[in-house]
Amino acid sequence: MSDVGNRLDHFPTPAAMRKVIDNPAEDLKVFITSRESRCDECKQDLGRHAWIRLEGAGRAVCLACADLAHLVFLPSGDAALTRRARKHARLSAVVLKWSQARKRYERQGLLVEEDALDRAEQECAADAATREARRASAAQRRAELDQEYVVRFAARVRELYPSCPKGRETKIAEHACRKYSGRVGRSGAAKALDENAIRLAVVAHIRHRETPYDDLLVGGRERGEARTEVSDRVATVLREWTR
Repeated sequence: MSDVGNRLDHFPTPAAMRKVIDNPAEDLKVFITSRESRCDECKQDLGRHAWIRLEGAGRAVCLACADLAHLVFLPSGDAALTRRARKHARLSAVVLKWSQARKRYERQGLLVEEDALDRAEQECAADAATREARRASAAQRRAELDQEYVVRFAARVRELYPSCPKGRETKIAEHACRKYSGRVGRSGAAKALDENAIRLAVVAHIRHRETPYDDLLVGGRERGEARTEVSDRVATVLREWTR
């Protein structure tokens, strides 16, 4: 490949690449190429998946020419080790690779000085048990808080809809408040036990459990059309549960 530095055609999106390069972050950046490439300084063919640094007007240089070949690679995945290695390193570089699926550059890890990585590994080994105990304790606290929230949410459902069948308030709360679900129970209003947010969760439950809504969707009805068709039944059940 010729004129790599000027054309940047071994990268999927030159515009995105330039945006990353121009971002005045504190870390140097090393890119893993996706096509055949060549160093613009030593003229060596680097092949596919080469590790390069971009300098000046998009000149692609190998790690040796960029004076980064002495660094060692620390893959992403261990936040404590990465944080400590970066702290001890005088020189480090973030390694980025283009994700075709997500259409963006993603971190693969960090290039750091070998001494810095050694010190970081020693520190992590020394307090591994302490950090694991802290993680377990934090996870338990989060679980307790989530369970407490479900209980409060269910109690609010029962308060607003006293005639709903026994046990349904818990099912509604567990479904609406499931972590990472994006459901109504994870919203700020729901966490404040707002009446309208609770109503939305109850309506969603009624729609799925007390009407043929799901059957309509399976039969090919559009979502809006299906909701309209079951709206009277939803309103009737809602009134019954409110009494």
